[in-house]
Amino acid sequence: MSSIRDDYIAPWWTYWLHNFPHVNLNFQPIDNTFTPQDQSYQQSLIFLGCVAAAGLGLNLLCLAIYLSCLCCCRKDEEEESKRPNSCCVTWSAVAAGLISCAAVGVGFYGNSETNDGVYQLTYSLYNANHTLGGVDNLVTNTMGSMESGLKQHLARLDEIFATRGDYVQTLRFMQQMADNVIKQLLGLPDWDTAKVDLAAIADLTAYVEYYRWLTYLLLLILDLVICLAACLGLAKQSRWLLTTMMVFGVLTLILSWASLGVDLATAVGTSDFCVIPDKFIMNQTKDLISSDIVHYYLYCSQTLPNPFQQSLTIFQRSLTTMQIQVQGLLQFAVPLFPTAERDLLGIQHLLNSSEASLHQLTALLDCRGLNKDYLDALIGVCYDGVEGLLYLCLFSILAICAFCAMLCAIPRAWTHIASRERDYDDIDEEDPFNPQARRMTTHNPNHATNVHSFCSYSSSMGSQSSLHPPAAQAVSNAPVSEYMNQSALFGGNQRYENVPLIGRGSPPPSYSPSMRATYLSMTEDQIRHFGNDFQA
Repeated sequence: MSSIRDDYIAPWWTYWLHNFPHVNLNFQPIDNTFTPQDQSYQQSLIFLGCVAAAGLGLNLLCLAIYLSCLCCCRKDEEEESKRPNSCCVTWSAVAAGLISCAAVGVGFYGNSETNDGVYQLTYSLYNANHTLGGVDNLVTNTMGSMESGLKQHLARLDEIFATRGDYVQTLRFMQQMADNVIKQLLGLPDWDTAKVDLAAIADLTAYVEYYRWLTYLLLLILDLVICLAACLGLAKQSRWLLTTMMVFGVLTLILSWASLGVDLATAVGTSDFCVIPDKFIMNQTKDLISSDIVHYYLYCSQTLPNPFQQSLTIFQRSLTTMQIQVQGLLQFAVPLFPTAERDLLGIQHLLNSSEASLHQLTALLDCRGLNKDYLDALIGVCYDGVEGLLYLCLFSILAICAFCAMLCAIPRAWTHIASRERDYDDIDEEDPFNPQARRMTTHNPNHATNVHSFCSYSSSMGSQSSLHPPAAQAVSNAPVSEYMNQSALFGGNQRYENVPLIGRGSPPPSYSPSMRATYLSMTEDQIRHFGNDFQA
């Protein structure tokens, strides 16, 4: 028998997964042939899950060491060292967000592809089950008509034609033809067992796939929500939100490793089936159906003989012979025995129904219908299904990388937030340039009157009473350049005079026109000497 097909070629990724090392739990290599009922083969798939579990343990160990070093080696950093850490946290958060978004996109595509492949599998199984069920119904109905309906008509005709031996001999011949038809129908395989198995497999597959698809959908949504919440916590600098997201990040990291192990084991097992699917099908059906019949449906080549052709031909010839006999009796016996017409017409109707069933049976037993369902199932599983599982494995890997980056960034962000809060606590509240002090001044206007103006000064060039500003001096509307020139006249102190007072809520220093004329007439050395005295 030929076992070469050109209508199905396993994709390259199934061969790549099929060549994965198959090792049992005793670390012994085993055959990679798809034999799910074999215990050693089951252990080889479980071993892949154990590899993922070992990766999870190593990942958690590395994270624990990193967090321990971060907690033990944390020191108070200078202002110059804060900027690189903040930049590192920012880029780590950005990288985690981008990788997480990419992982979610890949996961949605892989989940959809896997669902499409499994749906195509279940659809093909239901179609094949419908075909086999139709064959079983046609065989059962035809055999029932031949055994019960035809037998009753022949028994009544035998009584009517009792006086005519030639007519009775014709009835005996028709009974032999009916028995021959029943014998050919009994020679067909019993499809009922295969039909029940296909229906059970399709129902179980659809049930498992629904919950698998729903679980991955929830996992994808959880990853996206955690990523967005972590970014929100970094933006808002919320400690409790970052802590919550860190806990959920560890949980999602565990789920990602678990999904990686399950997807990898499933992909390898499915690829082992996809590389040599015909061998597994023939081994599973060898005790139920003849190997010639299974081979005919698996390959459906024009060079292969139809195993049902002989039975269907005998069935057709027997029906044709019986119809000729009934037509002769209607032509010659009815004029002599008018009461026989009813039974002869009943037999003719039964034979016409059986011939219609024969045509339907011939169409259903043809290999093209079942072979198409078989190929559709293979393409759905081995192309879309395995490809979707590979994308889900990639999603798990990207999610692991994203959450590792997030778990490394959150503690550093926490340290950065704590350092900023500590720096704010160390600022002198009496410093007029402290934003917190200005906010306190805004809320407590009585305290603002007690703060001495840093614009007051003393000099030997004039008296103190002639230099202090008026009691209700309004904010000056002088141009900024004029005011800055005026500040330069008073020594240009970097702490006070170089800081613009406009927009800071403090009025510029005021002085009399005579003072201004005196300062403008001073030489450069006198101005410098006056500025030094002002600073002192």
